[in-house]
Amino acid sequence: MPVVTHRNVLTGIKVGEAMRRQVIKLMVTDTLDIFIRHTLKYKVNALLVTDVDGHPVGVVSKTDVMGAFYAGFELSTPLEMIMVGPPLFCRIDDRLESALETMHENGVHRLYVTAEDGQDAVIGTLAYPDIVGLLYRFCSKCKKNIALRKPGENNGLSETRLRARDVMSTSVTALDTQANLVDIMEVLSQHRFGAVLITDANKNAAGVVSKTDLMIAFRHGMGVDERAAAIMTTPVRTCKVDDYIIDVIRDMIFSDLHRLFVQSESSDEIVGVISLTDAAKVRSGSCSACTASRFLSPDRV
Repeated sequence: MPVVTHRNVLTGIKVGEAMRRQVIKLMVTDTLDIFIRHTLKYKVNALLVTDVDGHPVGVVSKTDVMGAFYAGFELSTPLEMIMVGPPLFCRIDDRLESALETMHENGVHRLYVTAEDGQDAVIGTLAYPDIVGLLYRFCSKCKKNIALRKPGENNGLSETRLRARDVMSTSVTALDTQANLVDIMEVLSQHRFGAVLITDANKNAAGVVSKTDLMIAFRHGMGVDERAAAIMTTPVRTCKVDDYIIDVIRDMIFSDLHRLFVQSESSDEIVGVISLTDAAKVRSGSCSACTASRFLSPDRV
């Protein structure tokens, strides 16, 4: 009998094809204030921390800074007081699927990439948005791509095309505009969210508070008793449950967003949230019918 091997669109791809070659580093003696300025400047969610000799010893993320804000730390606190270590690594020639498994099993959103020649120098970073970006490049060039379809043309994959409802999380916790920052940080920490939906007195979506918003509030000297209305981002960026994943991913990538809240197809009710992390975990691009042979050259299959 023939052996059937199930592949997804990541099959055969190496870490080096998806990683980001820019590695932002700070030293253990640098402060929380410096970290916040760097993450805002470079639009990253975490930074590698090195010792005085330049050796990687830890990672500081926006989550760690949120915890420091919650605990009442000063902006002058050195990063060695809140960093998590040691960093997790992969090599540039590792399979991308393997790296994704490592991220999932360890509950982390990024790995640091080292060279294949045994050298320990960090040459890149691999995070969920990088993987999604690679998937999007493949899907956008595929002949089955919805965006390339002529008006009225049906390419035969309408039923297998992934939509927001297939990937989104239905765990949406909302707080009202009068919730204080302590309430927000507790919800984000408890549910491991990256942002929380803020609603008005009529329970309509009014804004979003993310860890980035909390960092900015921290740096501006706001107290933890400040209200959500004072720091939330508006308007709430959304998509519909039946929107195609390829369109949702494109909107997030080109709008520099990590997540979109998902509305019911027939109303403005928020029924879910979809993030770049969710999209990366799907692995199959934007269509459940996709196989490796559609996207990959023969030497990768």
